[in-house]
Amino acid sequence: MTIQQKNSMRLLLTIIGLGLACGKLNAQDLVIADFEGADYGTWHATGKAFGLGPVHGKLPNQMPVDGFQGTGLVNSFRGGDAETGRLTSPSFKIERKYLQFLIGGGGWESKTCINLLLDGKIVRTATGPNTAPGGSERLEAAQWDVAEFLGKTVSLEIVDDATGTWGHINVDQIVQSDKRLAVPIVLKNVTRDIVLEKSLLNFPVKNGAPKKWVTLLVDGKELHRFDIELADGAPDWWAFFDAAPLRGRTVTLKVDKLADTSKGLSSIDQTDEIKDAKDLYREALRPQFHFTSRRGWLNDPNGLVFYEGEYHLFYQHNPYGWNWGNMHWGHAVSKDMVHWKELPVALYPDKHGTMYSGSAIVDWNNTAGFQTGKEPALVAMFTVAGKPFTQGLAYSNDRGRIWIKYEKNPVLDHIVHENRDPKVIWYAPEKKWVMALYLDHNDFALFASPNLKQWEKLCDVKLPGDAECPEFFEMPVDDNPQNTRWIFYGANGRYLVGKFDGKNFTPESGPHDLHHGNCWYASQTYSDIPAKDGRRILVPWGRLPDGEIFRSMPFNQMMGLPAELKLVSGVSGPTIKVHPVQELKSLRGRTHKIKPQSLTPDTNPLAAIDGDLFEIEAEIEVESAKEISFDLRGVSATYDVAGQKFSCLGSHSKLVPKGGRISLQIFVDRRSVDIFGDNGRLYMPMAGMISPTNRSLGLTIKGGQSSIHSLRVHELKSAW
Repeated sequence: MTIQQKNSMRLLLTIIGLGLACGKLNAQDLVIADFEGADYGTWHATGKAFGLGPVHGKLPNQMPVDGFQGTGLVNSFRGGDAETGRLTSPSFKIERKYLQFLIGGGGWESKTCINLLLDGKIVRTATGPNTAPGGSERLEAAQWDVAEFLGKTVSLEIVDDATGTWGHINVDQIVQSDKRLAVPIVLKNVTRDIVLEKSLLNFPVKNGAPKKWVTLLVDGKELHRFDIELADGAPDWWAFFDAAPLRGRTVTLKVDKLADTSKGLSSIDQTDEIKDAKDLYREALRPQFHFTSRRGWLNDPNGLVFYEGEYHLFYQHNPYGWNWGNMHWGHAVSKDMVHWKELPVALYPDKHGTMYSGSAIVDWNNTAGFQTGKEPALVAMFTVAGKPFTQGLAYSNDRGRIWIKYEKNPVLDHIVHENRDPKVIWYAPEKKWVMALYLDHNDFALFASPNLKQWEKLCDVKLPGDAECPEFFEMPVDDNPQNTRWIFYGANGRYLVGKFDGKNFTPESGPHDLHHGNCWYASQTYSDIPAKDGRRILVPWGRLPDGEIFRSMPFNQMMGLPAELKLVSGVSGPTIKVHPVQELKSLRGRTHKIKPQSLTPDTNPLAAIDGDLFEIEAEIEVESAKEISFDLRGVSATYDVAGQKFSCLGSHSKLVPKGGRISLQIFVDRRSVDIFGDNGRLYMPMAGMISPTNRSLGLTIKGGQSSIHSLRVHELKSAW
């Protein structure tokens, strides 16, 4: 480290990890506020953001909040980031050299901050640590040197004037002290040169640590920039950057702010394998047949396309963090949608923005002119999440391994708000591409292009109760290719059924609900499935309702099971049925076939079965029972006979017996239960905290009698 770096500007406000000093009072410290009361006492609140009193932890829809002292804190997330307000203290006298406090939330100067006021003027200010999406809600210790104000009468104001991302502020434990926090020196733009000799650069990550911006430079030019919770000491896990294309070259790593005691930069090392990954895919909480990334966060499936025997799965991915952020396109391929091989990142953020959701197709006719050999190019269309949001293209001429961004991006300029998530299909009758795009609120639109580069608007589509990540495709009704309808749905899976004439989509029914689960979002269906197969195959993001479900793991979130969609006629028009893809049968191991028998409240025909992963196929005669319940390793799934309602983990779906019988197909993984039933009419992807020690199954009834028509339990193998 250079002398210039060691003598860099010391920050007047230093944010550090908890446990150094703040909140651990000396006998001479004065408490200004600890926010442990039922209300704010003599503090005065205006606006709605701060409510009537302190908060005990997190608020609805907020990430977990930690790092505060005691049980209460100031938290302006009431009503989400949209609300604003101020919280002002009574006047007090400065009697110590330092004013110390805990602070979290948004890092917007003058908008999410705490201010020290003298004679009505701001003389000190501090913001929260977060501006980028996906930051931590952890409060960190901070201090001001206020020795020059000794004996002066001052006041404090906690400000929330921001309404966007991180538009809130958290504060706790405000004290005066003569003892300065023992803090390290914070250096700016610390650098390290590394000659790349191996495939991976490994970065130490500490979940909840303050985020640092890391820049990778080659020959003085910025190659890549991302934020990361860089561990100063022992990491929770190691993130990695694919350095294979840069072998033999020197890369400069630059960290924007780094304590002089930190080992975060010096511990970055090179390997040919992921560091500390001896248990990769065998971690205790790793789903065993739901796709998860090796490291980091994932969300929306992107670019689902089939080509040359491979199913491509791209997805929203943060390679450097356990939370959302740094959006890349991760990439994996499979021969069967069950056994996946993860490939290097396909699309990196660039100077225009991060890589949001989109789709991919095979350009069989070379309409875009990207093809360089005999084989057609794969083309991806994606949202560039910059200022503003635009749509761009990338292409591959090597079966999707290397992706090149189109040099004349964007191909569709900003329209409104955060227009995003293009889904592209080929419309054969007019030999053109059609794109569904999310605009704003419940508003979507369809566009057309002859070459993927120039687009014209066709029509608007309104989808009540849904937003973002549109899907648009044609399906035969009852497998009759002469009778088709078009489906339009959004991220929640609310779909419209209608007709499309190449210009206008005309809804005929809906919106209908595609699923009734708690971990289904932003699904996409595969393009370019061969005609001899002909299936419409969907993969959803298995969005987890509890963000803590994988807290101890080096990865977060999962994909849902691939499923086949069929459009079937009904009394009120065609609706979609959902079935698990047949390829999942490849996971079946030992099968327990339970003989037909009567069920009474004191029987459990599954009591002898013990295991980790299961598939259950059941047909149950309802008879006089009031309830029929499955116990799935501690997760209860119950059928209310009188209400004809199937329930699991707080979600519900209609289930009407056919011939007095209900039919179910249930998959049990380590953190989820996927329930299909009634020949595809019931679809409930569920996630929950399944105990690793509970390996049992149960089938019980309440009231009356029921009986097993058929029941098979398949023990499943890991897909990894």
